[in-house]
Amino acid sequence: MPQVSFKTKLKLNNKQATLLAKHAGTARHAWNWGLSLCLTALDNKEKLPTAIDLHQRLVAEVKSVNPWYDEVSPCSPQQALRHLATAFQRWLVSKVSQKPKFKKKGNKDSFYLEGRIKISGNRINLPQIGWVTCHEIPPSVTVKNVTISKLAQDWYISFSYEKDIQTTAKIRDRIGVDVGINRLSTCSDGTEVENVKAYQKAKGRLVRLQRTLSRKVKGSSNRQKASNRLAKQHRRVANVRADALHKLTTWLAKNHSTIVIEDLHGSGRHKNHRLASAIADCGCYEFKRQLLYKASWYGAEVIVASRFYPFSQLCSEYSHQQQMPLHIRTFSCSCCGMKKDQDFNALVNLEHYTPAVSSTVVACGDSLVTACGQWESMKQEADLNLGMSKIV
Repeated sequence: MPQVSFKTKLKLNNKQATLLAKHAGTARHAWNWGLSLCLTALDNKEKLPTAIDLHQRLVAEVKSVNPWYDEVSPCSPQQALRHLATAFQRWLVSKVSQKPKFKKKGNKDSFYLEGRIKISGNRINLPQIGWVTCHEIPPSVTVKNVTISKLAQDWYISFSYEKDIQTTAKIRDRIGVDVGINRLSTCSDGTEVENVKAYQKAKGRLVRLQRTLSRKVKGSSNRQKASNRLAKQHRRVANVRADALHKLTTWLAKNHSTIVIEDLHGSGRHKNHRLASAIADCGCYEFKRQLLYKASWYGAEVIVASRFYPFSQLCSEYSHQQQMPLHIRTFSCSCCGMKKDQDFNALVNLEHYTPAVSSTVVACGDSLVTACGQWESMKQEADLNLGMSKIV
């Protein structure tokens, strides 16, 4: 069964908010203390301590001189040390992340809890904290652990649980989807979803709030208030974008058996400084991430097409390939005379794309079926022969 995550905002009184802040502060203190020990061990070329070693030293050396550790759940600092060990593993062994850094108060505050957790209506009973109220009604499932985090002065709770696959009735067997800037998505069945452009619409207000923040005295309460207003506006932008993406990906996964999307080069597209802001505002990676896990929920299949396949150069009727400059927006086939919108023609080709076998046609109605890997090898061989001919 697939894993499903649930996250919602908490309604807290002053006492509960203070207790959550203590838990986050204790976890941050344990992380920074453990990070200092690990960095010292690396400088002295000693063996890196494990999470168990760090926790034993924490109990013996830190908790004995800091009585406020007893005011919070012991899971909070212990899990922080586990996360620290994982961070060093990802940095030194897997080499997929950067060097762990010291944490600062007010920046991504979070902590972990496990134990006796109950859900009743819109309330959750947490160890050492008690009953807290949620803005949404959580699912009635058995929860073993939760993560509580702070974002823009609001506290959020999240946990994961197993969910059965819900195979829904499909209105269409196969569909091709293209994510763009002017439109969030254009589908091969003619459906168009407008882009909400959350950041562009809020850019003026963000600029004013940032300018107001820069004029406040550092360390003052007015600067903290201005920072909170700016953070809330950024959170609103992210929520508007996420809401549009959730609605689109849920509709695609529920109503289509096979969804074909193109494998876009995200980091390369962001290097275009004229369009980088607009491209980032679309949330292309988040669209792909949501679509992949929601497809497993509703019994759909997602096919990620190769970015090198010539979708815009193939005739959608007979798969004849011809060169198509970007400034020409109407595809006019030189063999069969078919005329279609350039983007719609590419979407039809995207819909009929198959990952194992793809069709490349050298003449109208005269197809040559090759595997995708063979098509790539043919392209590399042609490039190699061209280079050899230049040398000769």
